[in-house]
Amino acid sequence: MKNEITQLFNIQYPIIQAGMIWASGWKLASAVSNAGGLGLIGAGSMYPEVLREHIQKCKKATQNPFGVNVPMLYPNIEEIIDIIVKEDVKIVFTSAGNPKTWTSYLQEKGITVVHVVSSVKFALKAQEAGVNAVVAEGFEAGGHNGRDETTTFTLIPMVKEKISIPLVAAGGIATGRGMLAAMVLGADGVQIGSRFVASDEASSHINFKNEVVKAKEGDTQLTLKELAPVRLLKNKFFNDIQALYKQAPTKAQLQELLGRARAKKGMFEGDLEEGELEIGQIAGLIHEIKPAAQIVQELISEYEIAKVEITKLY
Repeated sequence: MKNEITQLFNIQYPIIQAGMIWASGWKLASAVSNAGGLGLIGAGSMYPEVLREHIQKCKKATQNPFGVNVPMLYPNIEEIIDIIVKEDVKIVFTSAGNPKTWTSYLQEKGITVVHVVSSVKFALKAQEAGVNAVVAEGFEAGGHNGRDETTTFTLIPMVKEKISIPLVAAGGIATGRGMLAAMVLGADGVQIGSRFVASDEASSHINFKNEVVKAKEGDTQLTLKELAPVRLLKNKFFNDIQALYKQAPTKAQLQELLGRARAKKGMFEGDLEEGELEIGQIAGLIHEIKPAAQIVQELISEYEIAKVEITKLY
């Protein structure tokens, strides 16, 4: 399957595994890359030396391209970038920050740079910054999200209309049919997170994986927009947030309730009551924990079947 995205990353399929915090370690990244997609190590939940270890282990586990996802709002960003350069990582996905900050520097080091956006405005800024491609993520996605609440299938054609660089769709995609739909709307590839959370290789806790599998329509909701919008599974912590909202809280009160390490507590340590459980709306279509390679193959198989079925409509 050759197109702009497969050629940009030198991969077999235009499927990119999202660099999710507490889920995207070297095991998942290498498994997706070995299956023909592009695996990403999620640097957002790693201290610099932990990231170095994951990069080195990923190199040993796959001969195929892989990348690192870097949320730029995190501390010690300079040290993280330095490790990425010294470890000769060839692909970096940036998010949560100004793409102008690191794009030129990384590209001078021979690194392909992709930036994650949630709006046409930011897609244009990323293109102006010189990135090689953009990921346009709709608000169906799990984790931190855009404030505008633009859905993926609205966002993709609007971004496609305005930019000239390769476009990757993200948010609410977990099947081959969803992949085909995104590409019909103008995407050159897809980035998938939630489906890979429920994989054998994801570093997330089994308790969290099981909750994802059990999730149904309506079990996630976007919240904490005053701090940083985030989509969560509804649990005790989520209900505590909603109860606080009834008191018209200040940002400081919301921050106090959030505290520190909620995401780690929920997704990595498996505390289903007090932890933050970040997952997308598409969790309602995820019914089983599977090996990452099987997920990739099922995506491609469904995609090819859907392509044939579309021809029967005419």
